[in-house]
This record gives sequence, C-alpha cells and structure tokens, in this order.
Amino acid sequence: MTTDPATDEPAAPQACTLAHPGFAVLGEPVFRMAEDGKTPSVGFDLGGRDAVLPLVAIQREFAIPDDSPDGQVLALVAEALAFVSVLRLGDPLPTEVLNGEASWEPEPRHLALAMAKLRVQLVALLTGGNDAATADPDTLLALVEDPAFRPKLQGAFNKAAQELGLPDTEAAVTLMGELAHEIAYIEALRERLLHGVDFIVAELGGRHRRWRGDTAHRETLTQVTRLALRAHKQIGDRFAELDAQTGEVLAALRNLQSHRAFLRSNRDWLYRTQRAWAPTLSAWADPAQREDFRFWGLVEATYRFLTPRFMTTKEWLRQEALARKKTGEVGMVW
Repeated sequence: MTTDPATDEPAAPQACTLAHPGFAVLGEPVFRMAEDGKTPSVGFDLGGRDAVLPLVAIQREFAIPDDSPDGQVLALVAEALAFVSVLRLGDPLPTEVLNGEASWEPEPRHLALAMAKLRVQLVALLTGGNDAATADPDTLLALVEDPAFRPKLQGAFNKAAQELGLPDTEAAVTLMGELAHEIAYIEALRERLLHGVDFIVAELGGRHRRWRGDTAHRETLTQVTRLALRAHKQIGDRFAELDAQTGEVLAALRNLQSHRAFLRSNRDWLYRTQRAWAPTLSAWADPAQREDFRFWGLVEATYRFLTPRFMTTKEWLRQEALARKKTGEVGMVW
C-alpha cells in the first residue's frame, strides 16, 4: 500500500488491489453481488464451472484481518458493489466510496431544473410572492427565463448575500450553484426512479379497473398493485423529505457542508434503489412487454421483484400457508 506524502500515513486504497496470494490462485476473480442482490461475493472459474462465494467467506478462509490493507480493500469493494455491477483486480473503486462524489453525472436539464427551483424558492422567501418550485419542470424553466422575474431574482440574491454575511452578490450566486449541482443528482433520480414507478403504478391501476376477466388474475393484479403502491410511498417519501429540506434554501446555503452530506447520503440511497429497479423499470417502459400476451409475465416478474422487498412478514406467511393448502407442499410461492 502506498503512503500519503503529506502525512506519511498509508494512503487510502484507490483501486481493487489485493496482495494475498489466494486471489491469484482464483485466476481472474470477479467481485459482484450474489443473485439475491444483497450479498457482496466473488466469482471465479472452478474447473470450467462458475463458482460464487460470499466475500466474507473468502476473507475468513484466507484469514485476512479487517484492519489489514487487504481487509480495508475488501470492505471498500463490498461498499462499491452497491454502485457498480462488477469489479476486477486492478479496477478503480467508484468515487462514492472514496470521496463521496458521484461516479455518474446528471443531464444538463437536471442542473437547469435544480437551479430554477432554488431561484424560485429564494425569490419567494426574500422578496415575497408564491413559491412555484413544485410546478412542473417546463413551467419552472419558463418562469426563471421571464424578463419580469430577473429583477426579483437580483434583489433576492442581494438580500441573500446580506443574510449570509457574504462579501457580494456573486458569492451568493456561486454558493447557489454549488447547492444546485448536488440537487441536480436528485432531480435526475426523480426522473429515472420516481417517475418510472409512477408509470408502473398508473399502468397497474388502469388494468385493475378495466379487468373483466377471471378472479385469479384480478387477485394477482390486486396484490402487485398493493406492493407497488407501498414501494411508491417509500420512494416518494424520500423525495418529499429532500424537497422539504431543500425548500429551506437559506438554511441550506448557510450550512452547505452538512446539507451536502445529507443530499449525498440520500443520493446514494436513491441511486442504489434505482439500480435495483432498473430491469423492472426498463421492462415496463417497453410497450411490447405490456401487450396482452406478455403482460402477465411482466406482472409476475414484477411480483417476484416486489415481494421480498415490500411484503410484510404477516403477508408472506399467509401466502406461504395458502401455498401449502393448495399444493400440500411447504415453500414460498413466487
């Protein structure tokens, strides 16, 4: 492990570099999540067969202490697999686990929307008027480009600089830009994740209302819709909390460092959630998958995704009991 020349202390690992000879014996190990999507694991070729073992088992087998250089790298690898699909020896670790920066970028429109929301909130707070930050994106972006809005914004930045004890208006603008950069990631994830789940809930609800077929399919739709609504509330509540915190724009600017940490923590949670949802969101976005002859396969796949994540223990046990009653066998029904 290299040392940091500034402190002469061991430098933090930057890549998936492991010294234990056991990893060389594994050939070309690939670090990835197990099929459950939760267990950091290592896959390797075992005589022509793909073997996968939990990372903790490999660490225990190789007797690698947690506080050793390899132990520290393995801990970072376990964290990193929430942000990347695979890691191989020598691969750089994602910046989320190194310095808190995102390893991906939002689109320019997300930054523009974040800036528009903050500007509207600032004007409403410091110069009066309605806070239109909850308006649809097109309305918001048009509002901040309205010539009548510009003098209000200038006045708000002047007052913000005074309130925050900044040397000039430009400093307030710069501070606002830093905050908008962090919020742009949230807006990107709102579009990719929340709006995608919105669409699934709407499609399921529409099918449920129109369904005139057999009772079994109606019951399946009811169960999947219930779980999707539960998922939607969990994700929606996270965005609502973020919006509420960001709505206090002066407080956010005054305590930018702590607010940045808050935003990044939520950004990473949402990003991990979005990665887990990605195959399901992609399938629902494909019109061909929603055709009648494929629709029930899509519903069943969605049910399998939602059940272990959003079904309560009581519901899970009830489903298992029903399965035993119907088939005479013990086991979970998917």
